[in-house]
Amino acid sequence: MADDDKKPKGEQKPKGDKGGKPDKGGKKKGEGAPPPAPSSRALVSNTPAVPPRLLDKYKADVIPSLTKQFNYKNANQVPRLRKIVVNMGLGAAVANPKIIDTAVEELRAISGQKPIVTRSKKAIANFKLRAGLPIGAMVTLRRSRMWEFLDRLVNVALPRTRDFKGVARKAFDGKGNYTLGLREQIIFPEINYDRIDAIKGLNISFVTTAKSDEEGRALLQQLGMPFRAN
Repeated sequence: MADDDKKPKGEQKPKGDKGGKPDKGGKKKGEGAPPPAPSSRALVSNTPAVPPRLLDKYKADVIPSLTKQFNYKNANQVPRLRKIVVNMGLGAAVANPKIIDTAVEELRAISGQKPIVTRSKKAIANFKLRAGLPIGAMVTLRRSRMWEFLDRLVNVALPRTRDFKGVARKAFDGKGNYTLGLREQIIFPEINYDRIDAIKGLNISFVTTAKSDEEGRALLQQLGMPFRAN
């Protein structure tokens, strides 16, 4: 072998370079891969969420107003809304179990959250009711969904009630919690009237941190609940 064909002593190929042979993907080994695209979760977390309108109103207007009205010493004493429970009782489900499916879909549309099916705890022979039979659906709303639901209820749904003159002032439980009964689910614009199988009533319970009915009523009224004059 000629001297000029011999490789100089100590000369080595760069580490990781095996002759530049492409791998199965068509790229040379050792070539840096492009950085991974950010996940959808990362994109969502980096997007600033818009706070609910009623939550802003509560912080800016309701807290100062109630503090002045009841002479609270600090903002922590001001009553606040803890949760809203929307319940749809369906006695007709004993004879027609399919009505539960439509009730679940309607509650999902109204609240924006998946409801749970409620079942009977006791058997009642006179009503042909067995224990564990599905008899309704309910959903519990907290945080942003709670505020958004309340906003749509007082500003959109209740004004659509036929001959609406306001809601009852006395439907409190003595501890500042309020329950509102509605006869028709169709007052919510999310319900498609052409697809309903039956008119269904529902109860909406507002659970607050108020210590009295007077404080609870003042809180809900400040948030837009249209109470009747008497």
